[in-house]
Amino acid sequence: MASDQTRASILDAAERLYADRGFADVTLRDIVAAAGVNLAAVNYHFGSKDELIAELFVTRSLATNRERLNELKAAEAAGGGRAGIDAILRALVGPTLRGCLGPENERSTAARFMIRASIESVPPIRRIKNREIDHLRKFAAAMRRSLPDRNDVDLYWGLHFALAMAHQTIRDSERLTKLSEGLCDLNDVAGVIDRVVAVSVMALTGRGTESRNSETAAARRTVPQR
Repeated sequence: MASDQTRASILDAAERLYADRGFADVTLRDIVAAAGVNLAAVNYHFGSKDELIAELFVTRSLATNRERLNELKAAEAAGGGRAGIDAILRALVGPTLRGCLGPENERSTAARFMIRASIESVPPIRRIKNREIDHLRKFAAAMRRSLPDRNDVDLYWGLHFALAMAHQTIRDSERLTKLSEGLCDLNDVAGVIDRVVAVSVMALTGRGTESRNSETAAARRTVPQR
């Protein structure tokens, strides 16, 4: 088997097994058996199980981040260099939700792998998430242009909460379906994106943190001290 083909076979087998069984339950021996190669080939191409997981996650993440930035660029171009906050947040969460939700994507190996990556906190993926933030800085800059009256702290929290809502929706989609007895349609991906964006926009364009803190402090002063 040619070197490139061997590498691709290992990646395909690993992604499929991780998607089906999770990261903890899959060994390198499982992967080489599924790929039809020997253990030395995994060590040669990747070095370790962690490096193999990292390679898979980076490959999928790069595609998602490229789609995010392309949508952000288009939104800013349409707005003459300054996109609306709803368009920015839609570019941020849309590719992730479209990639993992919906009847067809849920069955794809790539989508199921990324859902596993979202659910299971493994060290190589955590390290990559904490390191690869340059594309998020571009979203923060776009949000700053869109909402110049908001302070940076509010903008960073807004970006964080939007991502958190998207990932939580992906992680617990089955529970939400059961809880709502099917009323919350996770196959309506466009509707899910609309809801995440709407809540995020509401949080960012509502009253400022300073006003809320002032009101909270005032309320405390009216409470009788014991």
